[in-house]
Amino acid sequence: MSDQSIDTSVGPSGPGCVECEAARSWWFHLRRCAECGHVGCCDDSLNRHASRHAADTGHAVIQSFEPGEDWFYDFSTGEMFAGPVLAAPSSHPADQGVPGPRSRVPADWVEQLTQRR
Repeated sequence: MSDQSIDTSVGPSGPGCVECEAARSWWFHLRRCAECGHVGCCDDSLNRHASRHAADTGHAVIQSFEPGEDWFYDFSTGEMFAGPVLAAPSSHPADQGVPGPRSRVPADWVEQLTQRR
């Protein structure tokens, strides 16, 4: 991990996955790019936007964007680690739900995620 992989001054891009929001889709868990603040959905989500962002930009370090979680992960090494405090907010709003956002989660969400694996 290089020193440029984490920018503690950059806030998150928003409360949900940027690409899922644009497509009016939903996600399972959220991850935040530690370099530019892009919020994307995790690899257990339908669209896997966080890892796609890392692959497309070379921004390899993410932090969980879930309430109560502060772990970091480096896609280039496959390792989790403790890192610095990033600019607020540190998670999506708790009332957004998991999966979320509540208003767009289909009744068969578990089946959809299971079929994607």
